[in-house]
Amino acid sequence: MKEITIALAGNPNCGKTTIFNNLTGARQKVGNWPGVTVEKKEGRLKYRDHEVKVVDLPGTYSLTPFSIEEVTARDYVLNEAPDIVINIIDASNLERSLFLALQIIELGRPALFVLNMADMAEAKGIKIDAEKLSGLLGLPVVFTVGNKNKGTDAILAAAVREIRAFESGKNSRPVRYGKEIEFSIQKVCESLLSGTDNEDQLRTRWQAIKLLEDDKLIKEQLENHPNISQALLAAATCRSRIFDLFQDDFEIVLTDDRYGVIEGLLKTAVTNSARKRIDMSRNIDLVLTDRFFGIPVFIFFIWAMFQLTFSLGAYPMDWIESAVGALSGSMDRAMAPSLFKSLLLDGVIAGIGSVIIFLPNILILFFCIALFEDTGYMARAAFLMDRVMHTSGLHGKSFIPMLMGFGCNVPAIMATRALENQKDRVLTILMTPFMSCSARLPVYIVLAGTFFAARAGTIIFCLYATGIVLAILSGRILRTLMFKGEEAPFVMELPPYRVPMLKSLLIHMWDRSKMFLKKMGGVILVGSIIIWVLSTFPRQVDYSTDYDALVAEAGAEYQARIDAAEDSGAKARISVELEQEVQAVLNLKEQERVAGSYIGMIGKTLEPVFKPIGIGWQASVALVTGFVAKEVVVSTMGVLYGVGSDEGDALENALRKSGMTPLSALSMMVFVLLYVPCFATVVAIYREASAKWAWFNVIYTTMVAWGASFLVYQAGMILS
Repeated sequence: MKEITIALAGNPNCGKTTIFNNLTGARQKVGNWPGVTVEKKEGRLKYRDHEVKVVDLPGTYSLTPFSIEEVTARDYVLNEAPDIVINIIDASNLERSLFLALQIIELGRPALFVLNMADMAEAKGIKIDAEKLSGLLGLPVVFTVGNKNKGTDAILAAAVREIRAFESGKNSRPVRYGKEIEFSIQKVCESLLSGTDNEDQLRTRWQAIKLLEDDKLIKEQLENHPNISQALLAAATCRSRIFDLFQDDFEIVLTDDRYGVIEGLLKTAVTNSARKRIDMSRNIDLVLTDRFFGIPVFIFFIWAMFQLTFSLGAYPMDWIESAVGALSGSMDRAMAPSLFKSLLLDGVIAGIGSVIIFLPNILILFFCIALFEDTGYMARAAFLMDRVMHTSGLHGKSFIPMLMGFGCNVPAIMATRALENQKDRVLTILMTPFMSCSARLPVYIVLAGTFFAARAGTIIFCLYATGIVLAILSGRILRTLMFKGEEAPFVMELPPYRVPMLKSLLIHMWDRSKMFLKKMGGVILVGSIIIWVLSTFPRQVDYSTDYDALVAEAGAEYQARIDAAEDSGAKARISVELEQEVQAVLNLKEQERVAGSYIGMIGKTLEPVFKPIGIGWQASVALVTGFVAKEVVVSTMGVLYGVGSDEGDALENALRKSGMTPLSALSMMVFVLLYVPCFATVVAIYREASAKWAWFNVIYTTMVAWGASFLVYQAGMILS
């Protein structure tokens, strides 16, 4: 069976990911490109007698090396030499999409053009003659409707035919430009080929264009070329000639020529009749991007997302909670008392179980974020926030990574690489951790659900809104003090609204949720075991009270009452009261034991720092362990409040009985919202910015968190 490699390229919002999902389904793996923090997606499938590997290249508008994505996409096509490059093109926006398409043709590799969203083009009155366009470009053209999974098989069939054609001797058709540009390209090509036996004319032509564009990466790659000196001299001479003739740089004149070629293609192969119906996207935008109505609508959508996450997620959360409780109970009955049993029940199951119950909430949150992205509303949110972001010296594009931070701060920080200005990148990176990630959600659900009940969804929404506000205020302060300079101009692109495909939404949701599940068997498991060890040792604790005597005394007292009861109903009620009384005593014993353990000693040491913000020693230890992963905060509280392997409402009851109040719970949630991000996020900041900014973020966010919690708690105490 022959293996072929397909590379998918295209602009953002062209439907490339949908096509990738249609081709590969669940047979995907996600990682990073070697040495680069850009996400890499690969999938595999079988087509007839071929084993097909599909590589999803980063979305880009061109192959000019202005961003990491553009360099990564270009280098893969050149260096890895896929069997064919499939360019996904938005059929309803050909002029913009063909700019990248021409650059792909210039690479001289086998290529196929997929005109996606053909139904939208038709609805706009755009008729594309695929046969003419294919003839002009010298490559196959296929129509698809990605969100309806139409045309997927045609892509594979055309790709295999084109690969075979190149194997039989077919070459790409070079794109021809204006007279002066072609003269310049020819001069540099002659310099590169002088005295060599290089037969790859298209590759040499592409290198000549890049040298004329003063492409630094290509100059570095060709530094050992025998004719590089004379080629660079020829390129400099031609650039100077172009400037003298047009009073513009070579890149600008070449761009004009490229759009001239595109205009010719459109006039020949495309007819645009009067629109058959009103542009629905424009009408929707009259409301959703309105300067007065847009922000309230955006706020409502975000509020609805968190309300849905809390309310709808409560049902499967209860089911998982019951399953974890049943597993814990059955193992408790089956195993004899031992240190290993304590590790298994109070460490592993209690730690992982207290976090896994929040999986439904995480799934719903990621589904909503995927819905915003796939419908096109995410770009509108960035557009709406553009004016607000300008108060921080940034533009709306910086808000997209911040919105992604609602899911996870790590990919959100990586997404800042799309920002071309380095100061904007670093400033956005420092603001993003204030956006409340999904890992913080379990803490909110426990505390808000315990102390605010029916208003929990609104409380959680207010926390997320607070994170946005403080991120923007921090941005303004940091811009003024540390990132002075002019704001980078940016034109916000608003893609058309699309009906999202359920399959695509589920794949996006699952890809992001896998990170949460991987933590179960990794950092959360290790963290839970470490916390168990610290809370279990030393084994000998001097109790202030003889709890065993209290249990025996309660047993004798209630037994006398049971014996005195006249009917079975009364006996049953007294037995339940006895069980509750004994459990309360045992919980007090467990809390005192934990207080005398190593982790209790750590908590007592931290108590003076957290007492002014209303946080007790147990919660303060949980916050410290939260640096590893925010999900660990919940499992740590379960151990420290003496819940152990007892699931259900035990933690909520323990929190109420511990002396924590709604005000102190709110203070703790504010601290969790704002303080130092998890270890993985700090590492991401280090990789994307520097060690200096990683340390700065740790110190700065913790200071802001303590200050904000202090204001909340002390103001609440004054007003109460």
